[in-house]
This record gives sequence, structure tokens and C-alpha cells, in this order.
Amino acid sequence: MNIPSLIFWAVFVLPLVVFLIWLMRQDKRKGATGLVVLAIMVIGGIIYMYVKTKGQ
Repeated sequence: MNIPSLIFWAVFVLPLVVFLIWLMRQDKRKGATGLVVLAIMVIGGIIYMYVKTKGQ
């Protein structure tokens, strides 16, 4: 990964994911479902990014 990509992850993606995890844990009934969906979305985004950049 190059520096702009790391800055994007550090400034935007990580705080968003942490906030969404905190928000979903507040909902006791659907918290686990939300965390599973969030994990699938994050993993899907990483795989998509890897495929589009061909691992560069």
C-alpha cells in the first residue's frame, strides 16, 4: 500500500468502522447481526480493492 492509501484508511475507514461497531453494540437485539453484516462488508471491500488494484 502507498502512503495516501494508508492515510485514507487511518483517517476515514478505521474511525467509521469503530463508530459502527460501537453503534451496533448499543442495540442489544440486533447487535450481533449488525456486526456480522459489517464484517462481511469490510472483508468484501478489502477483497474488491485487492482485485481492482491487482495486489499493487
